[in-house]
Amino acid sequence: MTIDKNQKNLLKAYNMLLYFAGSMIMKEPTEECVIDFWANGTLKRLPVQSSNPRFIKAASILRESCEDKVLCRSMLRADFSRLFDKNGLYLSPALESAYINKITSPVRNSETAGDFYRAYGWIPESSHNVPDDHLSTELIFLTRLVEKCIDIDDEPSCREMKGEIRRFIDQHILQWISVWDESVQQNAGTLCYKGISTLIYACTEDIYSLLS
Repeated sequence: MTIDKNQKNLLKAYNMLLYFAGSMIMKEPTEECVIDFWANGTLKRLPVQSSNPRFIKAASILRESCEDKVLCRSMLRADFSRLFDKNGLYLSPALESAYINKITSPVRNSETAGDFYRAYGWIPESSHNVPDDHLSTELIFLTRLVEKCIDIDDEPSCREMKGEIRRFIDQHILQWISVWDESVQQNAGTLCYKGISTLIYACTEDIYSLLS
């Protein structure tokens, strides 16, 4: 079946959350980001309600995070360097290739994330300067696929796109995100990044289920 109006609105809300979370692991958080999402209370009223325990946990963590708005940006910058910056401690790199070989799992499809992008004629923005298998890049691509799916109005094409989205999530996000999230929980110095990593995990799970 094609996607109904309620599902479309829900998918758009998940996309918004993934845009936010992806930007937070792609580059050092800006002052505007802190104002938009923490100071203005956006993260206290997330646009999605989910029964996924992981989503509920992430929402709870984010509501309690960044209480001191004056110190918030400096804390986030320090944590970004600690977790994701190659020039910092780099304790939890957001790279598929950093974790996938450590996971005991069935033999994976040889199709790389980059192969998936090229099959859809998508080229990541060079200004981001992050690898094809960086989680932020994978999330941008995922949101593009979801946008395409929302716009499709014929059943066979919609069904095929749903399958492709689930295949991408299954092969290139769910294969390693649990290990990455665990690493962030252990190494993050702020509730902000602990909540963000779990939010990404939960949102991809929910999209995967929603499109089943």
